[in-house]
Amino acid sequence: MQVVGLTGATGYVGGRLLPLLEANGYPVRCLCRRPANLSSRVGPNTEVVKADLTNYESLLPALSGLSTVYYLVHSLGNSKNFEDEEEKTARNFAKAAVTSGVKKIIFLGGLGAESQDLSPHLRSRHRVGDLLRESGIPVIELRASIILGSGSLSYELVRSLVEVLPVMITPRWVAALAQPIGIADVLKYLVLSLEKEVSESVTYEIGGPDVVSYGDLMREYASQRHLKRHLIPVPFLTPYLSSLWLGLVTPLYARVGRKLIDSIRHDTVVKDPKALADFPFRPKGVPDAIAMALRNEDDEFARTRWSDSVSAGVGAPTWAGLRFGTRLVDSRTTFVRASPAAAFKPISRIGGKTGWYYGNWLWGLRGLIDLLFGGVGLKRGRMDPHSLNIGDVVDCWRVDDLESSKRLRLFAEMKLPGRAWLEFEVEPCEGGSTIRQTAIFDPLGLWGLSYWYAIYPLHQLVFRGMLKAIAREVVCES
Repeated sequence: MQVVGLTGATGYVGGRLLPLLEANGYPVRCLCRRPANLSSRVGPNTEVVKADLTNYESLLPALSGLSTVYYLVHSLGNSKNFEDEEEKTARNFAKAAVTSGVKKIIFLGGLGAESQDLSPHLRSRHRVGDLLRESGIPVIELRASIILGSGSLSYELVRSLVEVLPVMITPRWVAALAQPIGIADVLKYLVLSLEKEVSESVTYEIGGPDVVSYGDLMREYASQRHLKRHLIPVPFLTPYLSSLWLGLVTPLYARVGRKLIDSIRHDTVVKDPKALADFPFRPKGVPDAIAMALRNEDDEFARTRWSDSVSAGVGAPTWAGLRFGTRLVDSRTTFVRASPAAAFKPISRIGGKTGWYYGNWLWGLRGLIDLLFGGVGLKRGRMDPHSLNIGDVVDCWRVDDLESSKRLRLFAEMKLPGRAWLEFEVEPCEGGSTIRQTAIFDPLGLWGLSYWYAIYPLHQLVFRGMLKAIAREVVCES
C-alpha cells in the first residue's frame, strides 16, 4: 500500500485526518517542523520526519518516494505578512514535489467566488491552489466555507459568543450567507480523494445542504444548548472593531479573529454541485453537525485524564480554576504512603452514611437548597456503603465512570445552571500513591459562569478539606 504524505498533522484538520488514515491501514509519513511534538501520538505505521515548508532543501528527502501528499497548512495565525508566507511555502512545496516525483496533491482551500473582492485570507487560499496546480502535478482542491466541529475556529467563535453573551450586538458580517459543513464530512471528502484517480487538476466546492448566516448558526447553537439569546444588528462595526470585541469576549486572538471576519464579508455558497455527483455520500445539515460537535466534546471530555491535561497546562488558568473548552476545572493532588488500592478505599465509600469527609453540614445545607428548588437533595444515600458500580446513586450524584482502585467520576444530579462532575484518580508513584481530586463544571451561559465564580471560594474550602481528610483516612487505615 502506498505511503501517504501528510502536512499539517498537528493542525485542526490534519490532526483528525491522521487517525482516520491509520485506521484505514494507510502507512503515513508526516512532514513536521518539530517532530517531537507529534512522534509520541502516532501509530506504528506512521513515521514523522523533520521538514520545514519555508526551507526547500528540507522538503526533498521528506517527499522522496511519496505518490500522494495532503497539503493542509496555512498561516492564518501568523504575522500580517501571512500572504507572503503562504506563497513562499506553496512555491517551495510545489517545486520539491515535482523534483521528488509526487503524483497527486490533495489541498483543502477556502470557498469564495473568483469574481468577488476576496479577503486576504481567501485570496491567499486561492493563490496557494493556483501555485500547486502550476507545478503540473494533478491537484484535488476541496473548497469549504465554514467548518463545524468541536475545536474549529468558526465553531469556537459561535460557541464562545453564545455561551457568554445573552444579548449580542451583531455587525453586518453576521448576516453573510455560508454553506457550512461538518468536520466529519470534510474528513470523508479528504479520505475519498486519496483513492480518486485524476489525470488533471480538479476543484470541488464542498458544503452541507443548508445555506445559513453566522446569526443562524448562533441561534441553532443556542437552541441546542437551551439558551435564550437575542441578536441586535448594527451597521457600524468594522472587521477591525469586531475583532477587538471578539478578543474581549472569546478565546480567539484579535489578529486571527480579524482575518476570519474579513473572510466572511461576502457570501460563501456552493455554486458548482460537482462534488455531490463525484463523491458517494451526502453531507449532514447544520443541526446535525452542531449536535455532533457537542457530542464529540462530551466524548473527548469523557476520555480525558485530568492528570495529563492539568499538568500539561491545558487551558488558561484563572483565579477560579482552569479553563478546558467551555468547562471550568478545579484540580488538586495529595501524596499518601499507601498502595493505590488502599488509597482508593476511602474514595469508594464516599457519601451516604460515610458522608463527604469534610463540611458535612455544608453538604446538608446544599442538599436542602436543592430540595427547595425541586432537586433530589442528599436523602437518596447509596445502595452499598462499601462498593460502587457505574450508574449507582451517591446522594445527589450518580456514578458516571469507575475503574477499580484507579478512578471514580460522579455526575451531579442536583439543580444547577450547567453540568458538574467530581472526579478522583489514584496513581502509583515512588513511595506511595497520588490522589487527584477534580471538580469540573460545564456552565450554561452567563448564569452558569456567575454561579461558578460565586461559589468558587466555598469550593476551595470544601474540596481542599475533603482531600486532606481522605488522605488522613488512608493513613489511619494503613
